[in-house]
Amino acid sequence: MPHIDNDVKLDFKDVLLRPKRSTLKSRSEVELTRSFSFRNSKQMYSGIPVIAANMDTVGTFEMARVLCKFSLFTAIHKHYSIHQWQEFASQNPDCL
Repeated sequence: MPHIDNDVKLDFKDVLLRPKRSTLKSRSEVELTRSFSFRNSKQMYSGIPVIAANMDTVGTFEMARVLCKFSLFTAIHKHYSIHQWQEFASQNPDCL
């Protein structure tokens, strides 16, 4: 039987995000796009490194279609069939 540990290790009161000085006049001036190069594949990625969670109501094909337009990722939940995956891949090759 698995052991469930209910002790709080790190809580919201333990984490502090400190503001940093900036020359920006507005939050709309923030550039979220980042570029990454991958050591072993020699490929580059340029986009916003945000991933929608693979929960049943979040990690859906519909969410992936929308977020793909903004170069964002979606971790698709595991409840789709192979047929649904094939259909999504054929209709949305740019999102893969």
